[in-house]
Amino acid sequence: MRIFVVLLSLSLLWPSARAADTHKPAVIRMGVAATGVGGRPFVGGGIFSIAHVNQYLEKEFEKDGIKIEWQFFKNAGPAVNEAYSAGQLDFAWQGDLPQLIGRAGGLKVKFILGGGRRGNLYLAARKDSTANAIEDIKGRKVGLHKGTCLQLGVARLLADHGLKEKDLKIYNMDYLTSATALGNGELELTFGLYNLYFLRDQGLAKLIYTGKDDGGKYGCAGGFTVTEAFAAQYPAITQRVVNTLVKAAQWTAEEPNREQVYEIWAKSGIPLQHFKEDWDGQDWKQKLSPLIDDYLVNSYRTSFEDAKKFGLVRGKFDYGGYFDRSYLDKALAELKLQGCWKEEDAAGRPKP
Repeated sequence: MRIFVVLLSLSLLWPSARAADTHKPAVIRMGVAATGVGGRPFVGGGIFSIAHVNQYLEKEFEKDGIKIEWQFFKNAGPAVNEAYSAGQLDFAWQGDLPQLIGRAGGLKVKFILGGGRRGNLYLAARKDSTANAIEDIKGRKVGLHKGTCLQLGVARLLADHGLKEKDLKIYNMDYLTSATALGNGELELTFGLYNLYFLRDQGLAKLIYTGKDDGGKYGCAGGFTVTEAFAAQYPAITQRVVNTLVKAAQWTAEEPNREQVYEIWAKSGIPLQHFKEDWDGQDWKQKLSPLIDDYLVNSYRTSFEDAKKFGLVRGKFDYGGYFDRSYLDKALAELKLQGCWKEEDAAGRPKP
């Protein structure tokens, strides 16, 4: 009889235990649309780097027994979309163009946290190239990673100089591969990021355009997305992820931490001094802002319109269904960080 009672009690408890388990995943899978030099799983230039290296999420969920898996994708945004489609990710950081392509193509994800704006893009040419400005590159061999936010920024830059992609001989390469190809003499020019400073310092290339000159006018915006399925099944966990990433953003934004941030970013294989050259002298806090404000939403709206104009994306886009500020608003309130970052209007001006 005693054995029967014990077994009956356990059987009654088992369904409730299973029900509790549905509110706690065994693992949270994070994707990052980049890799470091040589494919290393470290990337610079964002708050995701700080969260990853300083194990913000791992520490937050350790007491729950939830593991954090980070995946870094050499093929950047397009590879993240593929992983989302295959059900291999729960959250991801990407730039705007692949996010727009994915959502317009039917990916069931939503944008929950900003992670960067006004990024700088660069154009490097071999030292022996006669090209010295954007206007000089028509008809020449150029490296460009297609399907990424860099492609959209380049399309805008070219248009403002009377050029189109079809006016160039484009070779589709990720920005690290194209930099290597230029250094080996296989390409004359390549678009990229701060990694191109290395070629310049080695005397292998000259920079004929830097985004810093335009205040990041043509650069990427980006941020974090989550699958609708994960957010629906684990709303409390999703909120804790956002809260934790906002904490990482706050630490990153503090000016006294800038040198430590550079050191963490340098784990990517990009020298620390190149991050300094790219970021120093700019509004550090605003460029790394996690806010989903009028500026960010309008930036995505403009990006989608431009992407359609340049033939980079098809379909329609539901902005109201894509941007979900609820997690961010709750995180800012719970962490008492309202006002930590300045909201910007659609034109990019700080709101009063």
